Amino acid sequence: MIRKQFTISGKVQGVWFRASTREQALQLGLSGYASNLVDGRVLVEAQGSADAVSQLEQWLQHGPPLAKVSRVDGVDVELKTAESGFQIL
Repeated sequence: MIRKQFTISGKVQGVWFRASTREQALQLGLSGYASNLVDGRVLVEAQGSADAVSQLEQWLQHGPPLAKVSRVDGVDVELKTAESGFQIL
């Protein structure tokens, strides 16, 4: 079990990025959240199996059809024990 935080840059707000990320994460059995940042980026934290988190990271490289992802930065973060589901904040 791992948890990673991703910061996604590009045209990623107003293109259903967070909702699409939630759909992907739930399909992969991940918990966590996606939120907009004031500077136009999207912040995603995802927790689950290393393989599932890796699959989400690959998907984040392009996102939904209307997105134009220019960069994805990911770092390992501490696991959250009492978390369930994937939220849009």
